[in-house]
Amino acid sequence: MRAKQWDESGDGVLRLPSGRLVRGRGLRRPLAPGAQTPSYGVYLLGKPPPEVPWASHWIRWPDFRLPADREAARSALGEAWERAADERVEIACGGGRGRTGTALACLAVLDGVPAEEAVDFVRREYDRHAVETPWQRRYVRRFR
Repeated sequence: MRAKQWDESGDGVLRLPSGRLVRGRGLRRPLAPGAQTPSYGVYLLGKPPPEVPWASHWIRWPDFRLPADREAARSALGEAWERAADERVEIACGGGRGRTGTALACLAVLDGVPAEEAVDFVRREYDRHAVETPWQRRYVRRFR
């Protein structure tokens, strides 16, 4: 494991098939004292996220919906996947399930998981309630 990677036993850490580690998180739950911090975060919210002391990207993505700009979301998730090869990347929304799970499933697709299987992969490996709506599931199936 590289020094800049997540501790795989940490809360919300998902191992993609390539070995990349990405942390999903709900922003309504503060980080525990002493918890690892990301080097890069992608925040999926309807309004700008709070300031963070690491590099980050905001995707305007209202709760229970899809990203407002799908091309920008695709680009940001592609960058997150690339960075996860040797950085601690965090994907987060308010609760850490719907939007976060959808984005993690998209990262799984980028990592080689068939789009039709990505939601099940994330539900099995990250959170059984991830990807909350039918349109979020459809977004993942169509993500390339």
